[in-house]
Amino acid sequence: MKTYRPNVNEIERQWYVVDATGKTLGRLATLIANVLRGKHKPYFQPDMDVGDFVIVLNADKISYTGNKETAKLYHSYSGYPGGLKTRTLKWMLENKPEEVVRLAVERMLPKNKLQKRFMKRLKVYKGSEHNHQAQKPKPIDEIVPMWKNF
Repeated sequence: MKTYRPNVNEIERQWYVVDATGKTLGRLATLIANVLRGKHKPYFQPDMDVGDFVIVLNADKISYTGNKETAKLYHSYSGYPGGLKTRTLKWMLENKPEEVVRLAVERMLPKNKLQKRFMKRLKVYKGSEHNHQAQKPKPIDEIVPMWKNF
């Protein structure tokens, strides 16, 4: 018996919406990364892009455990001497909450050529409004029933 490999034309991409209000950052990022990769589909292949689109709402209302507000640091380096910038989670949530969720999801994806493709299908918004109504997104509860427990 041969392993089934879906053709590019057979892959159907769905749109899912996630409300991040009160959700823990790491658990949220893990579930989103799995949907972006397509691990919830029966024909998942680790070397193929079979995932779906994910819209994350209320990125500024995520929760975190412990004292990560001051202990968790985000570093960016410009490439020049003295160009290292370090920001705390508190600063990032006040100024760039979309970036916090995006970085958490990106770091949970495999570090290969597919990572950029996966990240293009992630849409993160600070508030509860988005401009993807035409795609008719479904709530993520349909494919991840345990989502309600987080």
